[in-house]
Amino acid sequence: MQNMCRIKMSRFGLVLFCSVTMFFLWANCVQAGDPSGAFTFTQSFEGLSTSGNFVWILVAAFLILFMQAGFMLLGGLVRSKNMLSYMAHCFMATTAGVFIFWLFGFAFMFGGSHLASGLDKGNPFIGYGGFMLLGDTYDVKTILLFTFMAVVATFIGSIIAGAVAERIKFSAFLIAGLLVYTFAYSFYGHWIWGEGWLAKLKLGVGVKDFAGSGVVHAIGGICAFMGAWALGPRIGKFNKDGSSNHIHGHNIAYVLIGTVVLAFGWLAYDAGSTLAISELRSSIIAANTLLAGISGAVIVVLYTYWKSRKADIAEACNGALGGFVAVSAPCAFIAPWAAVIIGLVGGLLMCGSVWLVERKFRVDDPLGAVSVHGANGLWGLLAVGIFADGSYGGVSGLIVGSGQQFLAQLIAFATAIVWAGGLGFVIFFGLKHTIGIRVSEAEELDGLDMHIHGTQCYPADGRYMEDIDAVMRKHIRLGELVNQG
Repeated sequence: MQNMCRIKMSRFGLVLFCSVTMFFLWANCVQAGDPSGAFTFTQSFEGLSTSGNFVWILVAAFLILFMQAGFMLLGGLVRSKNMLSYMAHCFMATTAGVFIFWLFGFAFMFGGSHLASGLDKGNPFIGYGGFMLLGDTYDVKTILLFTFMAVVATFIGSIIAGAVAERIKFSAFLIAGLLVYTFAYSFYGHWIWGEGWLAKLKLGVGVKDFAGSGVVHAIGGICAFMGAWALGPRIGKFNKDGSSNHIHGHNIAYVLIGTVVLAFGWLAYDAGSTLAISELRSSIIAANTLLAGISGAVIVVLYTYWKSRKADIAEACNGALGGFVAVSAPCAFIAPWAAVIIGLVGGLLMCGSVWLVERKFRVDDPLGAVSVHGANGLWGLLAVGIFADGSYGGVSGLIVGSGQQFLAQLIAFATAIVWAGGLGFVIFFGLKHTIGIRVSEAEELDGLDMHIHGTQCYPADGRYMEDIDAVMRKHIRLGELVNQG
């Protein structure tokens, strides 16, 4: 009898447990969460001060600037004799890039947007208010916006640097950068971020690019393709029969560290693009960014292992960066599961694009910048129109039955190709047939570091170090002989 009671109690407990579990699962389904953070904020806070927003944006800007260290470390994919040259290009993107943005870019991009004081002059095609932060733009809010956008602008030059590495003249890189920053980047940025014609399409919705998949990465990657095409391949990259050779980089450890540095900054970049500490959506944005990046890395490791039985970690780093690039535009408008899909597609797209650029177009891109930034920047624009779920900013894509946003994003996709492709072609091929853009064959074979910058990146390496060791050994032997005597 007691055994029967125990059995009945056990069954009752099992039924009760299953009932409670089913109830909580049901409650979780019918009671929606708070994906925008609005309810949580009103329940938990009375509001945060403007100074809090300033701190949030400035700290994000500082971390974004630190991403340039990551870009520089990606130079581990070039040969040691050209490392200083590549890093110098990234350094000039960081310095001259901000200077150009201060002179022209900020006004061209945000003039007419009315986002802050002094930015009231402009039209749907181009802005013309806020040059050099003079006049009414001498305002804390305007300069806060400038600081954040100026450090973002530095990416353009570093993206191009990866595709033209190891054979471009330093002067040609600077002139090309000036033209790309001033026209290709600033104009397209105005059309989306500066309340230009793409942001105000007569489709009921405008183009959305939350953190720059299109504005920054697609434009930079497409211009990088034109630069690499105009330059031609590095000596020894392609054989007479059209096959390509893999030119090994000098330090994959740098690439791994650089990727982690970029990932660290990318979280601040995407989450900081809310431009307000009170935007609790930043938690979802950060998670989406992280998930897309790690998904891109994982799928590339699996793909390369399946393809060659070797897990290519350098390629996986580019897969992670491709995922970060792809999710930058939609990161605020999607659920985490969509970020994983975007990252998986981004990693595979990077691999396919590398094959297409190298094998079919025969364009030499040492760091894979065209595939990481160009191809995935374009994919990120489309991903907004596919995966946006309507939970933030009213942006809805195909998954919730809205096709208007996808059509708007498709227009931005085509515009980026035509605008950046056309201007990039004119800029690089124009320079090629005027001042020339490529170093001499002798300079390329010797290495750009010594010829252009007058020193090696690793002066205590190779024969120099061997000479020092020889001298030291000679002195030691002489000392021993003196002591013996």
